[in-house]
Amino acid sequence: MTQSAAEAIHVQDERSLPRRVLDAVGAQNLSLLMALAAVVTIIGVQDPNFFSPSNMLAIGTAVAIAGLLAAVQTVVVILGALDISVGSMTGFTSVICAMVFTATGSASLGVVAALGIGLFCGLINGATIVYGRVNPVIATLATLATFKGLAQLVSGGRAQGYTGGDDFFIFLARGSIAAIPTLIWVLVLIAAALHVLLKYTDIGRNIYAVGGNDVAARLAGIAINKYVVGAYALSGAVAAIAGVLLTARTGSGQPVSGSEGLELESITAAALGGCDLRGGKGAIPSTLLAILLLGVLSNGMTVLGVNPFWQNVAKGALLAIAVIIQQKRSGERAVGLPR
Repeated sequence: MTQSAAEAIHVQDERSLPRRVLDAVGAQNLSLLMALAAVVTIIGVQDPNFFSPSNMLAIGTAVAIAGLLAAVQTVVVILGALDISVGSMTGFTSVICAMVFTATGSASLGVVAALGIGLFCGLINGATIVYGRVNPVIATLATLATFKGLAQLVSGGRAQGYTGGDDFFIFLARGSIAAIPTLIWVLVLIAAALHVLLKYTDIGRNIYAVGGNDVAARLAGIAINKYVVGAYALSGAVAAIAGVLLTARTGSGQPVSGSEGLELESITAAALGGCDLRGGKGAIPSTLLAILLLGVLSNGMTVLGVNPFWQNVAKGALLAIAVIIQQKRSGERAVGLPR
């Protein structure tokens, strides 16, 4: 063992217990857990039914779809980009899933069609940004409108119900494993896979490197364009899975109403979870804690009878506060402000 390594271990052993707990949990996660505990306590005092197991599971089910989008948004943000079109892709793939299911009588074909469309939409986003040299915000803002328009065109602007009660969709919508709803299991499995990808693979390390310093990453031989296109393709595929879950949960393909606001929710969760919107920093567990906090807030405001419009105001304000805190911590100015 080298002298420097021995010194490092010695220094680590001298850390206090609170400091070791803080290092293990992470300051960001600890802040989110404290905020979650405070919000749960306040709402629970106002309405004791808030603590019922059925309400807790309802919150988990309600945030499952937004949680999926927030998790994959985290990957895109770490890469130094943003995907504003995830909500529209979810609505578009939901409609495709229901329509193909109705036309063929096969839920499997509906799911495959939705995944194919989602992947294709993601590739369009990535190719537009890389080969068209378009800013990611502008590119996905444009495709947000495009995908939403396509969903309304193919559906006639109406929710598309599917015929028959397919067992797979019923299991997705109302099934459970070990008393935990299937929707929550889908979120946990996909989020765990993304966490492993980011934290324990070369691909994940390269994603952080590209987001942290794209010039250095390019000089190190990382194929940046490949990672950008791949991240947006992954975003499209996960949005399609969210679209399938939305179809199962609502019993119909939702061109707009079921997917509206999901993009804001996913970006808010990523920012609240500590993702640096300039790239290079973020983690899936923190984003999941943030989306849970948003879900508890939304459920609590509904239980307390707060106007739904004010709920959107609250989410927008949270996003602004999260970004301001990030910039204060990094000591940098907002993009576009004069130095």
